[in-house]
Amino acid sequence: MTAQHWTPADIPSLDGRTALITGANSGIGYRTARVLAQHGARVLLAGRRPDAMAEAAARLRADVPSARPETVELDLGDLAAIRDAAAPLAAGETIDILINNAGVMDVPERRTTRDGLELTVGTNHLGHFALTAHLMPALTRSVAARIVTVSAIAATWRSGDLADLMSEQRYRPMGAYAKSKRANIVFTQELARRLDGSAHRALAVHPGSAVTNLQRHTSAGRTGRLFVALAARTLMGSAEGAAWPSLYGATHTAAASGAFLGPAGRDQTSGTPKPTPLPAGADSPELGSRLWRESERLTGVTFPAPRT
Repeated sequence: MTAQHWTPADIPSLDGRTALITGANSGIGYRTARVLAQHGARVLLAGRRPDAMAEAAARLRADVPSARPETVELDLGDLAAIRDAAAPLAAGETIDILINNAGVMDVPERRTTRDGLELTVGTNHLGHFALTAHLMPALTRSVAARIVTVSAIAATWRSGDLADLMSEQRYRPMGAYAKSKRANIVFTQELARRLDGSAHRALAVHPGSAVTNLQRHTSAGRTGRLFVALAARTLMGSAEGAAWPSLYGATHTAAASGAFLGPAGRDQTSGTPKPTPLPAGADSPELGSRLWRESERLTGVTFPAPRT
């Protein structure tokens, strides 16, 4: 099946492969995990609330009777918790697919993580930066690992500029979200450069516009909430369709390292994934190196040199 007509039905057997998905208890993360399990992957469902993850695992076993999902308690807003969650996996597991999917959006006031980092960037970018670093031993045990980080169309907004990364000078809810999603892409570009020459691939994707739990954080007031509800019915794609870019990036042979993939359909809400133009300057090695150094400073995490 050509990339122009791809659907998740074209995913090959994933028997013997292990996938870890963050934010896997609902929305795009759960749909991604379900499809990977349907194709034979062993899935690790990672999330902050043990009760929600246990419920998601039970739902997945009901949806895919052959699945044997496992749960990983993971709080992306707590660097020590990230380290502790990753440690047993890094020690002896092989992870073939990592989907950095979890995120928060439109947090009304500036809040911080347990480590004092601005919550949106701290969770969406720095939490996944630290998780990926800690999991590199498990990822590089794979013959050809895929690291897929879920960004968003918001990455292309002007407010996504990475100056004032922690929003210390000015906090705007969707500006912080746009920064976090731009950082996801710049991080992926730099990671792809560092993995060059190996069989491992790093890709970023965006799901288009989809109805997910992210909309729960809208700070636009009653009118804004009514607009989101109307958009959900008329403009936004489904969480099932929004999972397609992640699934394509994780499994398709044509998904190149460093790519930014999104839906090809009208208004980029659905359809076979295709390459999407990067935000201006996002592929700059100088910007990538600068964000990498700043991310290491803020998290205290240093990436191990990848094995080829």
